[in-house]
Amino acid sequence: MFDGFLRVAAATPDIRVADCSFNGASAAALVSEAYEQGVSLLVLPELCLTGYTCSDLFLQESLLDGAEKALVALTESTRDRNMVVLAGLPLTVNSVLYNVAAVLHDGEILGFVPKSYLPTYSEFYEGRHYHSGAGIETEVLFNGRKYPFGTKLLFRCRQMPAFTLGIEICEDLWVAQPPSIGHALAGATVIANLSASDETTGKDIYRKSLVSGQSARLVCGYIYADAGEGESSTDLVFGAHNLICENGSFMAESERFHNQMITADLDTSKLVSERRRMTTWQPNFGQDYRIIDFDLEMHPIKLRRYIDPHPFVPDDQTDRARRCEEILTIQAMGLKKRLAHTHCRHAVVGISGGLDSTLALLVTVRAFDMLDMDRKQIMAVTMPCFGTTDRTYHNACELVHRLGATLEEVDIKEAVTLHFSDIGQDPSKHDVTYENGQARERTQVLMDIANRLGGMVIGTGDMSELALGWATYNGDHMSMYGVNASVPKTLVRHLVRYCADTADSQTLKETLLDILDTPVSPELIPPEDGEISQKTEDLVGPYELHDFFLYHILRFGRHPAKVYRLALQAFEGVYDAATILRWLKTFYRRFFAQQFKRSCLPDGPKVGSVAVSPRGDLRMPSDACAALWMQELDEIVE
Repeated sequence: MFDGFLRVAAATPDIRVADCSFNGASAAALVSEAYEQGVSLLVLPELCLTGYTCSDLFLQESLLDGAEKALVALTESTRDRNMVVLAGLPLTVNSVLYNVAAVLHDGEILGFVPKSYLPTYSEFYEGRHYHSGAGIETEVLFNGRKYPFGTKLLFRCRQMPAFTLGIEICEDLWVAQPPSIGHALAGATVIANLSASDETTGKDIYRKSLVSGQSARLVCGYIYADAGEGESSTDLVFGAHNLICENGSFMAESERFHNQMITADLDTSKLVSERRRMTTWQPNFGQDYRIIDFDLEMHPIKLRRYIDPHPFVPDDQTDRARRCEEILTIQAMGLKKRLAHTHCRHAVVGISGGLDSTLALLVTVRAFDMLDMDRKQIMAVTMPCFGTTDRTYHNACELVHRLGATLEEVDIKEAVTLHFSDIGQDPSKHDVTYENGQARERTQVLMDIANRLGGMVIGTGDMSELALGWATYNGDHMSMYGVNASVPKTLVRHLVRYCADTADSQTLKETLLDILDTPVSPELIPPEDGEISQKTEDLVGPYELHDFFLYHILRFGRHPAKVYRLALQAFEGVYDAATILRWLKTFYRRFFAQQFKRSCLPDGPKVGSVAVSPRGDLRMPSDACAALWMQELDEIVE
């Protein structure tokens, strides 16, 4: 348990119906197994100390006494083990019987949570034996001591309050207003469900939809532990269908009809972050709830959770293709609306033979096709200068030709040289003035051509460049509509690849593939032996790292140290710790220093959950200080 991560488990013990001693020992064995695996929360099924299918034996004192003895023994098995354990049993309170979850920790009982909704229909007849615990908040005398008893109990870890546990039991989830709604609004980030859900054909699909939906709706982790083999087969079969979900996404699922333990590492701080940014999340501050605090030791764990090194790009090829088509459509639809609203009949795109301008042109072509406008009215302008290579120049011209747009060439070397003379810039001094002078000249050319045609300049810059400030202010930073403004560089590459894979001509495909194979460069420094001499990733760092940082910092507001540790795991074997830390510091330094460029961005469509538009997702002061974040990074020991 560390960095907000919590290792949880759902397990189905082997049981014998009504053999409490055996069942308790079986549960204790799972406690030992979970402890060895570093689990901090273990959830066992409903009535696992007796078996769910004891039927009228639940009215026998011997069974009830046996369950209590088994619980005492199971409680002792948790001593000196850094974990919370939930187990189900029948419990007599004030002469009536309740179906309860016992919460165990370090050899002690923290409390009992009774089931609220008792199914007494179809194959279920719990109302024959149990009373509903809904609305009951009291204390119960058990084994000579008093313990909290009620449906409105939450259990909170002192060392990591983001781990706050709420409990419901089986049918509680299946009703119109599950208790977990109240638990979550009162502060629970993790919901445990002790269940005994029998198997009928297709029921597993519905069960998964319930768990996933509730986890997403409540922005919580949901752990569902199900009864399995060992229950009576008189009328029913139980499948041990254990599930662990986080905010709608399944982290682990057991193989049905096989008793086993599943584990997952939940990110509780991520859940808190999601709730924090959602202004529609309206907590009730738990006025009716009792909070029971407990202690767990914090210790680093090697995450079993997969950390995606490319969070903007789906791993699955089918999902990636679907996502690419969707994003291209969103980009094109945004541009279509802007063209139609302004009555523009022409679009002007600066085309360099690089990835970003290629994507911008592909999107513009889509928008024109949607409007049934002639692609010839797209003016693609190539503006060679000191750093332009034959390869990129040829690819730019070939791309425009294959897409059916109009190519215009404006060689800016003479204009830039004259400008250098006007401002006293030494052309042999390849500094920022040398580079930005070319970028601003290109933007001036595009704007003036757009004026001449009565058209619109389409921006090419991507979100990764904007996050790093890797753009010339009032140069490539500016346009009349920025179609790539919320597309990170790692995704730009896959969008262009998708267009290559679906191209209607082999020549267009080959051109796109060669563009993909070209090093990313602004080409503002003269080439060496005809080859690109200025490679962006050598200067600002690998874009796959920066996109990883961008996602975790903006999407979840993570601490720099946590971003660093996640990157270590995500890029294990690809980048060493020093490299990751170096470029993470670069990212924070540039991200804070370059906000002034993002504060005046042109309009552009949002395509994903992360964006840097000053009108949308990122309202950040241009003069914010990065000291807090840099200090945390400086304290990291590699």
